[in-house]
Amino acid sequence: MNQYLDIAPEVRKALDEGKPVVALESTIISHGMPYPQNVETALNVERIVRENGAVPATIAILGGRLKAGLAREEIEHLGKAGYAVTKVSRRDLPVVVSRGMDGATTVATTMIIAAMAGIRVFATGGVGGVHRGAETTMDISADLEELAMTPVMVVCAGAKSILDLGLTLEYLETKGVPVIGYQTEELPAFYTRTSGFKVDYRLDTPEELAAAFHVKGEMGLRGGMLVTNPIPEEYSMDPAEINGVIARAVEEARALGIHGKQTTPFLLAKIKDITGGDSLAANIQLVYNNAALAARTAAALSALG
Repeated sequence: MNQYLDIAPEVRKALDEGKPVVALESTIISHGMPYPQNVETALNVERIVRENGAVPATIAILGGRLKAGLAREEIEHLGKAGYAVTKVSRRDLPVVVSRGMDGATTVATTMIIAAMAGIRVFATGGVGGVHRGAETTMDISADLEELAMTPVMVVCAGAKSILDLGLTLEYLETKGVPVIGYQTEELPAFYTRTSGFKVDYRLDTPEELAAAFHVKGEMGLRGGMLVTNPIPEEYSMDPAEINGVIARAVEEARALGIHGKQTTPFLLAKIKDITGGDSLAANIQLVYNNAALAARTAAALSALG
């Protein structure tokens, strides 16, 4: 057990008994949407995980402690504090923990803490990747490197469509990370079901996903697996429309000199404003969809041992 890690009693009991657990990130609470919608969404995600047969473990850093599983009041605290909570990736962990700070975990950091706790499946919205213009800025999300190192299956709606999706797939291939399409051969692009890019493999059931990840572990292959689950058809946005909005937002970020960890929150907020909130509604629905699939997959994985 890591000396800096606290596992909630319900989560610990499930892990000890070999029952399915799904990790959930906290950046979406503090940085992903406004209060109280952020808290409502986080609690709904936990409910959906339970309804689909698994125990939710929302992950964060509170008072310098790594937390696998949060109480309702802790989720409420993160939601109310919002941007005052530090957004924490791998590089930030030593300082945030040593100083006893609060932190909202990104995909990368959620994977790290989930792996420490023994949680193998993680549901999120979209993963980070290679940003547009990275050939000059070198702006590449730490999420990709974590997928190459940490043995956690990440269920998402594809890479965020604010990214360079082609370069993101190339980077994952170089790092040996399997990119799986759930019931699709095409990489979903967060707000939309299509991107024009192919995934490595299509798998059609939670049981197939669980079997592939189980075998990966049995063979001793390091790193995780990226499962891309398209946003439900009824919430998918028009690709041409959303790509135009994204292009406007990216250009504004470039003009304002926004970069690094500020880039994604700025772009998502700008896209929400331009779309009149439609992108936020889509974001919430795709997270719900991913939580349900992750829970069913975690249940299938626990049955394999």
